[in-house]
Amino acid sequence: MSSNEMSPNESSYTKDEMMAVAASRELRDDALCFVGIGLPSEAANLARATHAPNCVLVYESGPIGAKPDVLPHSIGDGVLAENADSVVPIPEIFSYWLQTGRIDVGFLGAAQIDRFANINTTVIGSYENPKVRLPGAGGAPEIAASAKEVIIVLRHTPRAFVEELAFRTSVGYLDGGDSREKLRYLGGGPTVVITDLGILRPDPKTRELTLAKVHPGASLEQAREATGWDLKAAEDLGTTDPPSEVELRVLRHLRAKTEATNKDMQVLRNLQARIGAAREDGRR
Repeated sequence: MSSNEMSPNESSYTKDEMMAVAASRELRDDALCFVGIGLPSEAANLARATHAPNCVLVYESGPIGAKPDVLPHSIGDGVLAENADSVVPIPEIFSYWLQTGRIDVGFLGAAQIDRFANINTTVIGSYENPKVRLPGAGGAPEIAASAKEVIIVLRHTPRAFVEELAFRTSVGYLDGGDSREKLRYLGGGPTVVITDLGILRPDPKTRELTLAKVHPGASLEQAREATGWDLKAAEDLGTTDPPSEVELRVLRHLRAKTEATNKDMQVLRNLQARIGAAREDGRR
């Protein structure tokens, strides 16, 4: 089943919509949240537009209190600065806001994750000769180390949930147990991992990710088949509440507005390219 198909037992929303909604619910009102691009940004902006209007979104390019009306393409997207409460230099974002423990929540995505919530956003394959060169670390290692808590969101597939990372970009709980504490990081580490199949939380002692809930239409068997290690499940395995009408309406409006803006921007780029080509022809 593709990420855009309906859940097997549900006809009103997709697996990706369930994931976005579930991730957004983890963000509390009034939280100071350091947001990554992609799925984390979608979930954080959904939260701000629904149950957490006072959540302050921070992006590593400098915007504090960002209020984008469409989803940003990158941390450098101007939409993040347009209605932000403030825009500060990048060194201030890291040295004053993040590395001093002022950030309540770090919201991250990943290409790979292991059983102790360490993540890879660097390469697939060997570092020297990778099969895929990923976007890279960006601010993720600092977010993972310094935010009071970390929320991770990614799709649940065998390629993503692996026994061994191709590259450890950002530390979750390192080798489990108290190994993170020995690093003396300021932040508390990941508290939850949200996927399109369910919700995982670290075991309080071993720090190994444990399936706490499955989404409607998903099963423990599906989650285990999509995991590269022997995935443990909570004794009282629950089921995620499905998206509400309000959550779906707001999410779909955000996606539709973003798609429309992207199309408008592409039309503008094509026009600019044609004008540039015509000018070049005129000079010949």
